[in-house]
Amino acid sequence: MEPEGQSAATLAPDIATIEALALAALNRLPAEFRAHLGDVVVRVEDFADDAVLANMGIDDPFSLSGLYHGRPLSEKSSMDSGALPDMIFLYRRPLLDEWAETGVTLEALVTHVLVHEVGHHFGLSDADMHALEELAG
Repeated sequence: MEPEGQSAATLAPDIATIEALALAALNRLPAEFRAHLGDVVVRVEDFADDAVLANMGIDDPFSLSGLYHGRPLSEKSSMDSGALPDMIFLYRRPLLDEWAETGVTLEALVTHVLVHEVGHHFGLSDADMHALEELAG
């Protein structure tokens, strides 16, 4: 039930909305990239947990909008076994703050952060990530 005087149009997008935008962005990536993302899990949480922030030396949880957790494909071996799946985390509250501050569409912002994290999965340079983002935009 929505709070009195508010409708879905006036509430901040929830985790499910951000997740839907992220999955749509993944589906817009070129097929040759999507083929190597099948085992990557995308999770949306409000913030990174305290352990992640501490490990990265980040004091302000609003400064981290996305994170890739895993080994880039170029570092993987067929001998790897028992490892947890690679994961891309998107952090809703920092994304919403950046969305409000920049005026870009939420879809464009989620796509930008997601593509950056996908780039880490592939071991791409920042220039390569920018080119990939253009394809997914």
